[in-house]
Amino acid sequence: MTVQSPSDDRDKVVTRLPPQLRRELKIRAATVGVAIQDAVTQGILAWRRTAGPLTPVDTTRGTSFSTHVPSELYRGFRADCSERGIQYTQGLAQSIRLWLDSHPLPQRRRAALGPRRIALGNQKGGVGKTALAAGIAAALAETGFRVCLVDFDPQGHLTKQLGHRHVPIKGCSLTKVMVGEGEHDLRSILIRIDGEGLGGRLHLLPACTDGFLLDAKLVTSRTVRVKESALEKALADLERDFDFVIVDCPPSLGYAMDTALYYVRTREAEDAADSGIIIPVQAEDSSADAYELLREQIDSLCDDLDIDIADLGFIVNLFDSRKGFVVKSALEGWESIGTPPVLAVVPDLKDQREAVRMKLPLLTHAPDSEQAELMRTIARRIAP
Repeated sequence: MTVQSPSDDRDKVVTRLPPQLRRELKIRAATVGVAIQDAVTQGILAWRRTAGPLTPVDTTRGTSFSTHVPSELYRGFRADCSERGIQYTQGLAQSIRLWLDSHPLPQRRRAALGPRRIALGNQKGGVGKTALAAGIAAALAETGFRVCLVDFDPQGHLTKQLGHRHVPIKGCSLTKVMVGEGEHDLRSILIRIDGEGLGGRLHLLPACTDGFLLDAKLVTSRTVRVKESALEKALADLERDFDFVIVDCPPSLGYAMDTALYYVRTREAEDAADSGIIIPVQAEDSSADAYELLREQIDSLCDDLDIDIADLGFIVNLFDSRKGFVVKSALEGWESIGTPPVLAVVPDLKDQREAVRMKLPLLTHAPDSEQAELMRTIARRIAP
């Protein structure tokens, strides 16, 4: 989208903006499909049309920000700021705030088809799938989607990383609902994950230590007629409140993984890439070996049940180019596959480890970090 201006000439605008305002502008512009320079131009035009005083924006602790706006508009805006007796930095911050308020996050609703269902899975542990699941979910929540994160790994790393305890073993749990042990409402144990920019849209279904028993119970329970559909049935009521359900899978190839794969199959009337599996890997041979086994499991399940499960892509995680030929050649191997694509290459940096230590989502702890930006990039590829 291009803003019409009296002249094609543009001046570079350099100022200092609060990090949160700058971040909000970047995310909102990408979400509604407007270039940042056009968003700022629209905001300045709206600011100049506003006669009354506007609420001041706290511009302390601002950091550098630059863009380009039409030259004639820029000169008039500077003059208006002087005439109104406010600093140019404050006027620009008010202009951006006006644009944000007039361009709210779109309503993300897919009631007819239910939520989009995505699993992050790899039988190999230590590839960072839990951190990626949390990061992608938070990035989707930032753009207005209602997201449920399901901690489906009995080790419960996702629950712990977000600063919460496992569900007590005698209480309601996903395992109990899946195998029909009593009447339970999973919505009663949902935890809202708060954080700057998340807007109350991100929720966690926490782990319970009885998850270690799930595979055995799926095999022996008489109440589960079709074990592959157990997760789908358990989440049926809960998922109505969400646009995305992100499942952090166990590092195994057992029955629990079968239920997760079946859950993210392509439904009738869904586009092929609406739901499916994202596979976190590392640039090393053991990840390639693990993927071959997971690929066999996916293909076998699809053949046996006559279903389609979309491979949404790989994420090459914890990448460190300093390790030389081994990791670089392994990365080339992942990229050469072509389909599914490599969604992102995420470097091994301290920000995610710090977020885990602080028990915070990465996008809350280090919202401007390279890793956080990559989570947003992945989210945009999933939900353009």
